[in-house]
Amino acid sequence: MDWTWVHLALAALAGLVGGGVNSLAGGGTLITFPALTALGVPALQANVTNTMALIPGYLSGAFAQRGALISQRRKVLISVPAAAVGGLLGGWILLRTDAGTFEKLVPWLVLLATLLLAFEARIKQAVTRLSHRQSTAEGSGNDLALAGVVFLGAFYGGFFGAGLGIVVLALMGLVMSETLTRINAVKQTVSLLSNCAAAVLFYGSGLVEWPAAIALGIGAFIGGEFGGLFASKVNPHVLRIVVVLLGLAISIAFFIKHY
Repeated sequence: MDWTWVHLALAALAGLVGGGVNSLAGGGTLITFPALTALGVPALQANVTNTMALIPGYLSGAFAQRGALISQRRKVLISVPAAAVGGLLGGWILLRTDAGTFEKLVPWLVLLATLLLAFEARIKQAVTRLSHRQSTAEGSGNDLALAGVVFLGAFYGGFFGAGLGIVVLALMGLVMSETLTRINAVKQTVSLLSNCAAAVLFYGSGLVEWPAAIALGIGAFIGGEFGGLFASKVNPHVLRIVVVLLGLAISIAFFIKHY
């Protein structure tokens, strides 16, 4: 599509809001993806474009938590190939999914991401309990289980990606006997690799709306920085409720549009 300065400004604004929401409460994709579709980008292209635009955010998130990865070298080494393969496969299947079929899936995927955000606190509590119960002994069986859950999470990320962090966190909590902070650090790396792997396929697909991806990415980066500055002044619980309600409204709108 032809991108005017107004379109680009709106995409950047969506990125700004999404980046701020992401840093304060999570769920920024529930802002950016629908914004792209509202600007006239078909759902499949919007999903691919959104994935490309999110990479800088995942990169900064992984870099910020690099200190917690020092003691997780073995898990990172196991997770890297699994995340890369999962992201590639998810992206490959997405590119071979008919646009009409994907549009039918969008309402369900947005609803899933909304519910994941709504129950994020409970999911994190469950992950903490499970990680305490895991045996501290790590054998080949545990390594295989970790690779398996990372692959599943990365596959989801390569295909859609909204709520990716919560999906990966919940799956990894089933097999990792670590603190939530350390699991979260590995999760950031998995999310980054999943998006980067899918991006390798998306780059030459012709589906990326590059002007929107750049505007969205810049806006999201700035929004994330400002979100950090206002973290002490905004109630993340209230903001999360607002985003969840917005996500529910958007999923209903997509159901009405595509069914």
